Amino acid sequence: MSADRPADRAEGIGRREIETAARRSSIAVGPHLRRVGVGLLAGLMATVIMPVFRMPISDSPPPTADLWARYVGGGEPEDHLLVGLLLHLGYGTAAGGLFGALAPVSSTGTELSREVRGVLAALAYGLLLAAFGERVLLVGLLGMDLEADERFVFHASHVVYGLTLGAWVGSRTA
Repeated sequence: MSADRPADRAEGIGRREIETAARRSSIAVGPHLRRVGVGLLAGLMATVIMPVFRMPISDSPPPTADLWARYVGGGEPEDHLLVGLLLHLGYGTAAGGLFGALAPVSSTGTELSREVRGVLAALAYGLLLAAFGERVLLVGLLGMDLEADERFVFHASHVVYGLTLGAWVGSRTA
């Protein structure tokens, strides 16, 4: 029986060490994962708002409908409006999660300063996504050459995305 006690003690010490290490790692990982979660939700909300802004102005489906029509579904982009919107929603949500993980928004400062930092960072991020989307998706994958007014609306909609994303993330970093 006394042989069992040292083993029990060793197992208990190991368990405590593991629990302590788990607590320490959750302290380090917890806020980062929370920021990713906030970014995902913010990306979802921003991506819902973005086509609401863009579609009545441009009177065309999102470019993801063109992508789907060309590489998967065939037919015309208008035939794939719902799939295009869902694909766009997925991309925008994932991009929000990435922003949440990488954004230079901290929990220090006033609520206003956190929101301003979030909006400014996400505005730059939205414009970066627009430039990437134009070069890689529109020109590279779809061979599109947008008219000047279509290009403006495309970039403006990414500004709307960035403003929404940054306000959401910046207001939830406390």
